[in-house]
Amino acid sequence: MGIGLNVYTFPGTVERDGMSNGADRARYEQIADHLRGLVAEGGPGDRLPSEAELCAEFGVSRMTARQAVQVVANEGLIDRRRGAGTFIRSRTVPRHLGSPLSFTGSMRARGMSTTNQTLGRGETALTPEEAEALGLQPGARGFMLERLRLADGTPMAVERAVMPSDLAAAVDDDFATGSLHDAFRAIGRSPTEAYAEVSARRATRRERDLLGLPASGIIVSERRTIFDQDGAPLEHTETLYAASRYSFRAILREPEPGS
Repeated sequence: MGIGLNVYTFPGTVERDGMSNGADRARYEQIADHLRGLVAEGGPGDRLPSEAELCAEFGVSRMTARQAVQVVANEGLIDRRRGAGTFIRSRTVPRHLGSPLSFTGSMRARGMSTTNQTLGRGETALTPEEAEALGLQPGARGFMLERLRLADGTPMAVERAVMPSDLAAAVDDDFATGSLHDAFRAIGRSPTEAYAEVSARRATRRERDLLGLPASGIIVSERRTIFDQDGAPLEHTETLYAASRYSFRAILREPEPGS
């Protein structure tokens, strides 16, 4: 019998740099608490007060209001859209660890539109770990595709996939909106099974910049090897998730007697 398990979600942490004095900090924290209350009472997509409206309501400077809004944005609770305003962000997206379901497929199932930004692609020297995962000899070369994955315009993850070189033709696409797994299926190789290892750490500067995380931002790294319907390795992928935007789940089963 399967047992559902919610693995830890790592919330964003508030940055408190740049405060001019104790009074400003107290006002800024008061406004941030007010915004958190509005988030708790509202629903995804609801518009929140503008910085100008917060200035008028609390009698503070534009800088203090902006600092309060930024704190709540860093916590992953709200989205700031240039020229449109500030809105309550959608709740965290569940991710089943080790699932072969692609990012695109997972987001489609939740009614979210996906886009990708290609960060790098081409032939690469495989690390010993990557070569072993793909069933190749040490020192082998493969094909690499690294992308920033977005859902409804929000950066969700950085994904680096490597695969045997003979699959390079299957990914002859810019993948602005497409799915790598759909490309595999098009050549008769269906992603069927995945094995994963998961860890968490602080994001690097590059990862923070790509994912829009604060200096204290946390990422969850999922390394997984995906196999096709015949058990042949398709890809070895490391996906770096913005932890505050996901909840992570796993299925645990009692081992068979004697195993």
